[in-house]
Amino acid sequence: MKQWIIAAAAALSLSQVMAWPDKTVSMVVPFPAGGGTDSIARTLAPKLQEKLGGTFIVENKAGATGTIGAGQVSRAAPDGHTLLVTSLGPLVIAPHLMAKVPYDALKDFDYLTVLVQAPNVLVVPANSRFNSLADVIAHHKANPDRTTFASSGNGSSDHLTAELFWMQTGTSGTHVPYKGGGPAMADLLGGQVDASFQNLNVVVPHVKAGKLKPLAITSARRSPLLPNVPTLEESGIKDANVYSWQAVAAPKGLSSDLRSKLVTALRDSINDPQIKTKFIDLGMDIVANTPEQFATFQAGEFARWKKLIEARKITAD
Repeated sequence: MKQWIIAAAAALSLSQVMAWPDKTVSMVVPFPAGGGTDSIARTLAPKLQEKLGGTFIVENKAGATGTIGAGQVSRAAPDGHTLLVTSLGPLVIAPHLMAKVPYDALKDFDYLTVLVQAPNVLVVPANSRFNSLADVIAHHKANPDRTTFASSGNGSSDHLTAELFWMQTGTSGTHVPYKGGGPAMADLLGGQVDASFQNLNVVVPHVKAGKLKPLAITSARRSPLLPNVPTLEESGIKDANVYSWQAVAAPKGLSSDLRSKLVTALRDSINDPQIKTKFIDLGMDIVANTPEQFATFQAGEFARWKKLIEARKITAD
């Protein structure tokens, strides 16, 4: 049945593609409303509507670490009226953490473009004994498993960044998973946990308020928002660059003309001066890559996190 739908969609005439969208386009966010991915989708929806006509709505289909919404999109008709706006989790992390997901992340989507990416920052409470990355590593080595790292949950980007950090430095700490980024940040600010790798856009307000100390950043280069914070790489920790990212995908089988129209609109929208400035001010890098670049990137990320999750024996429970 799926193959028949794909074949039918691929046969869309140029006139049909030019008429698209001729009904409401659903932008499925596989997480609750109010989060970072949801905010990006809601920022883009009116701009896409302006550029393409028709009606674009955001639908939150949360559950099972994003795999319920992603699965729904994978089964939809590839006619451009159902899109997935997601973070990296459902596409490159959840398939390795869960016994079964309702899609094949490598085969069931047309990857359109990565919109934005942002590094994580190693932060500690303002009154922490740690004043540098070297302090953290030295304490780790002298006191294995004694330093607590908060995360928004098992298998989250902040959790996996900590696991990668421990693996690359030959050290070990204690992972403390929370049910979401909010509770993790609350306990970090309150000093109930020692440290955390959190998204740049989340920590900057707390750093500016003097509530958190940033010790290192996981990007390839320093961030202009935190110019005095060294990267892990310049501190001697190799192969530990990590970015959280948000992207847009569609059910597998879009016609080439429709895919081209969609990608052009998405890339133009994220690069709109007002939208671009908003995200850059939040500490995000605009990526807006091609479908080919996204597919290559996704495959690399899929293999990278699979290797780490298996090596560290990480599960979703």
